[in-house]
Amino acid sequence: MVASRSRAEQPGFDGLGFGINEWLVDEQYERYLRDPGSVEVTWREFFGSSVPAARRPTGGEGLVGEIGQDAAVRAVRVAALIDAYRVRGHLVAETDPLGAGRGAGDAELDVATFGLGEGDLDTEFVVDGFAGRAAMTLREVLAALREFYCGSVGSEYMHIHSSRERRWVQQRVESPRVGPDVGEQLQILYRLGAAEAFETFLQTKYVGHKRYSLEGGEAAVVLLDALLVRAIGQGVGEAVIGMAHRGRLNVLANIIGKSYAEIFGEFEDAADARSVQGSGDVKYHLGAEGTYRALDGRSIAVCVVANPSHLELVGPVAQGVVRAKQDGAADGGEAFPVLPIAVHGDAAFAGQGVVFETLNMSQLPGYRTGGTVHIVINNQLGFTTLPANGRSSAYATDVARTVQAPIFHVNADDPEAVVRVARLAFDYRQAFHKDVVVDLICYRRHGHSEVDDPSITQPAMYDRIDARASVRGLYAEALLRRGDIAERQVEGALRDYKGHLERAFTQTRGLPVPSSPKPVNPVDAQQAVAPGAATAITEAAARHVIASQTAVPGGFTVHARVLPQLQRRTTMLDTGTIDWATAETLAIGSLLLDGVAVRLAGQDSRRGTFGQRHAVLSDRRTGAEHTPLSSVGSVAAGFAPYDSMLSELGALGFEYGYSLARPDALVLWEAQFGDFANGAQAVIDEYIASSEQKWGQRSGVTLLLPHGLEGQGPDHSSGRIERFLQLCAQGNMTVAMPSLPGNYFHLLRQQALSERRRPLVVFTPKSMLRSKAATSGLTELTTGAFRAVIPDEAADTAGIRRVLVCSGKVFYDLDAHRRSAGLSDTAIVRVERLYPFPTEELGAELARFPAGAEVRWVQEEPENQGAWSFVGPRMHRLAGRPVACVSRPRASAPAVGSARRHVGEQKDLVLSAFH
Repeated sequence: MVASRSRAEQPGFDGLGFGINEWLVDEQYERYLRDPGSVEVTWREFFGSSVPAARRPTGGEGLVGEIGQDAAVRAVRVAALIDAYRVRGHLVAETDPLGAGRGAGDAELDVATFGLGEGDLDTEFVVDGFAGRAAMTLREVLAALREFYCGSVGSEYMHIHSSRERRWVQQRVESPRVGPDVGEQLQILYRLGAAEAFETFLQTKYVGHKRYSLEGGEAAVVLLDALLVRAIGQGVGEAVIGMAHRGRLNVLANIIGKSYAEIFGEFEDAADARSVQGSGDVKYHLGAEGTYRALDGRSIAVCVVANPSHLELVGPVAQGVVRAKQDGAADGGEAFPVLPIAVHGDAAFAGQGVVFETLNMSQLPGYRTGGTVHIVINNQLGFTTLPANGRSSAYATDVARTVQAPIFHVNADDPEAVVRVARLAFDYRQAFHKDVVVDLICYRRHGHSEVDDPSITQPAMYDRIDARASVRGLYAEALLRRGDIAERQVEGALRDYKGHLERAFTQTRGLPVPSSPKPVNPVDAQQAVAPGAATAITEAAARHVIASQTAVPGGFTVHARVLPQLQRRTTMLDTGTIDWATAETLAIGSLLLDGVAVRLAGQDSRRGTFGQRHAVLSDRRTGAEHTPLSSVGSVAAGFAPYDSMLSELGALGFEYGYSLARPDALVLWEAQFGDFANGAQAVIDEYIASSEQKWGQRSGVTLLLPHGLEGQGPDHSSGRIERFLQLCAQGNMTVAMPSLPGNYFHLLRQQALSERRRPLVVFTPKSMLRSKAATSGLTELTTGAFRAVIPDEAADTAGIRRVLVCSGKVFYDLDAHRRSAGLSDTAIVRVERLYPFPTEELGAELARFPAGAEVRWVQEEPENQGAWSFVGPRMHRLAGRPVACVSRPRASAPAVGSARRHVGEQKDLVLSAFH
């Protein structure tokens, strides 16, 4: 519904005495014009019937008497005052426990700016249900506004576009406060005591150890406790927490339920390094799974996701874990049965770009998890960097306004307010399935780590911190002063908790110190090769899958440029010309028939960057969508292809997390070009390459990276093979560059069906997608398996005097020259899997040729890039003689920018391989 008055007819409000707050009246008027129901009754009546006298028609009809007009305007002034507090009240809220800058006030909240004064304080005004009242005196209105908006909680929600959501928050923020009962107060006190005692215990027993304590922000444990209790009450089955290292050990102990003895053992270095494979990680990076138990005995499964020191990188990973768990639990019940909780630091939330990437995912079809509760442990300080030097925004949380998330700033030294906000945040998430932010404003009692002296850079701040009692002490004192609880209740709970810690510490100290372990033998790459899973399919299965490509719903109009491609796929099985897209379709479709779910995500991946895939079809007339592989059978597993947002770092982190929680699925992430994977390098380094070594996490995520020098310039040519191979060790991943569609088919099925889960990096083709030379016959799919090495087809090996070894597209350039030149003295061998390096297979192939034959490695990439630095030493050992490298000269960029120059370079490279 739109109001009848247009914006062109908007009256001027400058004569009504709103002064600097005229913007607020204008804002309400714009909302009224869009939807009169989105503003309150006072505003509707004002805008609908009242305009400045200078703008009103003359004559008696429609005029409001002078007294009535004045009353209406004054009522609107009070309404504007209320709305001003809703918009700006958080700016003067008492949310800083250190009190810095508090009490400065805000001129726009002064009643005088609304044309009101002392003489109006006891005047009664219509307030349209504010605070549950029909009318209130101005004095009562101000008291309520200060209670609702200027106390220990500062609420930001008026930026939300949805009037329904704004009203929902408003009704709860402006409701009378019901304080906690004694039982709830004791629970708060117990959680604060547990959090504080844990930190002080570690500080006493392990002096000089880094632990990134929660001291100053112990209310975070109370917040998590309140969230999880609320979740249990609403039937949420599980919670997943992603957080950096600040307070992590405390959360592991007091929320996840990790045993104190285990944590103390990590401080003692009591773990036997020989009992696990890998080098491990520092204790404040480790993840854990457990059961959170409320004090009333109820419980919920909860886990903390392992993370590196790239502070916010765990955010998208945790989201992927949650989405996978939700997809796996999809049973027609609760749509979002797993609660994601992200715990951030203030400096990182404002400073790390991946935070916005993760927020941006929150409402996207391929990524949404039903709303995340974000908790910012706001120390008001980075390592040593103050907010004035660390962000341009007023708040660390301002980035969350971009997704219209409500933000609640709360004083961490008011734990009852913390509990109230936690419940409000959870309820919002449940009501709207959207992200919500709790900005827990606290402080850091020690430095960035316990060995750092923060008074060097923030002396005044740390003078205030040193003089301040802990939140537990302050809360206990307040409860005793009010007579809510007795002294014995305060001390009893803390004494019991300390007793548990002491007993666990004694047990840990009693453990024998482990002897220096012998070095753990790294996993041999050949041993890490997964046992051969049966990857061939029947001809009937292949034809069934292909039939789905043209079996569109009745009345569905396939685009005229797409339909011929789909029709050709049905003939390729008979002509022996199966191309890459068709082989991929057959691999995915047959996996679905085998009961393996497949998720594919990437930039433009549904169609395919090069217009080759068409996993989702759009009706040419209506825009309706159809996914052909979703119709392969009623008992088939699900296929979920998604176009991702324009992100690499957050997007790949999400898919990695998804793969952790769904080891039964094939999880594919595709870069638009392989070059763009460098935007996700931190995920590749910290998670994909090393997570098993550090945390024992096994992921089967698959990266599809279009690669090949084809004259498209330095940013659309290279997936940086050299970087991935540099990370390869201990059988941690598979790196492959297949040259045949059939081999790609088997590689994907092997990845999905293998019992040994590890990441797979595939350098996929671009120009080869439509190359007639790079096709496969149906028998290549119905027989055999993935071949790590494709041998040369030469029948007479005795006459071979030159063996060229290569990977990928360059094979077809070399083979074309060999054929055109009629060269029979040169063999060309393809290495399809670069890691684990196929030592046995390549050794057997090289052994077929005369010992005097020259062996050369050929690659398109510059000598200092590509696979040469990795394969060179290995080939030298296999060949037993020097191995030369034929490549482009060493270069700092992957490729030249000129297509003409590229063609010349490629021709020279091919010729030099044969001379």
